[in-house]
Amino acid sequence: MYNWDDPINDALSKPDIVPEKKVSSELNKNFTDSASADIQDFPASEDRGVGSTGMEDIEQGAARIQVDDKAIINCRADLNQLVPFKYEWAWQKYLDGSANHWMPEEIPMHDDIKCWNDPSALRPEEREMVERNLGFFSTADSLVANNLVLAVYKHITNPECRQYLLRQAFEEAIHTHAYQYCVQSLGLDEARIFNMYRELPAVATKAEWALPFTQSLGDPTFQTGTHKDNQRLLRDLIAFYVVFEGIFFYVGFTQILSLGRRNLLTGVSQQFQYILRDESMHMNFGMDVINQIKNENPDLWTESFQQDMIDLIKTGVELEIQYGRDTMPKPMLGMDANQFEEYIKFIANRRFQRIGLPHQYPGATNPFEWMSEMMDLNKEKNFFETRVTEYKTGGQLKF
Repeated sequence: MYNWDDPINDALSKPDIVPEKKVSSELNKNFTDSASADIQDFPASEDRGVGSTGMEDIEQGAARIQVDDKAIINCRADLNQLVPFKYEWAWQKYLDGSANHWMPEEIPMHDDIKCWNDPSALRPEEREMVERNLGFFSTADSLVANNLVLAVYKHITNPECRQYLLRQAFEEAIHTHAYQYCVQSLGLDEARIFNMYRELPAVATKAEWALPFTQSLGDPTFQTGTHKDNQRLLRDLIAFYVVFEGIFFYVGFTQILSLGRRNLLTGVSQQFQYILRDESMHMNFGMDVINQIKNENPDLWTESFQQDMIDLIKTGVELEIQYGRDTMPKPMLGMDANQFEEYIKFIANRRFQRIGLPHQYPGATNPFEWMSEMMDLNKEKNFFETRVTEYKTGGQLKF
């Protein structure tokens, strides 16, 4: 079993005020130490034995691209030619995401302003919950965008998948815009909200856990092409798509959307519902990529690697459960921390199943069945096919 250090222990023991510092981790020590010789041995010419980047010199008179020339990682074919398609599912997700375009200003916020300014409309702990979630999400989607643009994109060597990654990066920018629009509309202290991930441990811990995986892929010396480096990429994609996007967002989504169901902060809730639907597509795209890498490289999916991924995801589950306790120390809005623990275990089982791992929380159930309607939890893969007309115009949603 690989000896990856767990970056969480330090994060969980941080003081109430998190000092500004550069996050460092030895998370990838075993991978980088063992792979450095392989990387150094790659020849200096354009033929590096690894995948193309799309920045190679133009080869005049080269043969036309065939479908079989394409691969999701370590592809040697020209990445600047979108067609012929090999992964129709990736192109379809790009089309669906483009059809469902929306902008934050399409959603009216005047009722939210009245609600927030009414001292009797929300309890103090409900206001704190809203602010903490805006604090987490406002920087989380920036971290996601950084991961896509600075790390993931260059290692996925398929043009139709890259096309969707560009769409996803744009949607992450829209999400950050939406949080800024919510913060501005409610008259909150923008600097305090956006800096919250560096001040409050409850907000900081999840970001600090995820950052080393982005740093791993963003390492300028890292390239796929060896067994361990390919596994490293697969591990970091699982951390990013399964844990960060597939688990870390769901306590916050549920808390904010529960306000909309009670006719409170309906504009903020609608923003979050649109974001939730985008993120559901992002997560499913990522898990399709993970499964495609597994299918094309079955030697990566060893028993020891599978156990490492189970442990990694379970760590993420524990962090999200703790986030639920921190943001909801006592019951509110008809929910409590114990229900969130059950809910996170329920969706974690679904994430395990999607990437071919066994359930780890037998008997876990969904205490928030209404969330299934919000994001079509039982039909994640077909969501945009079945409900695209509700979403592509950015019109009003009903709670």
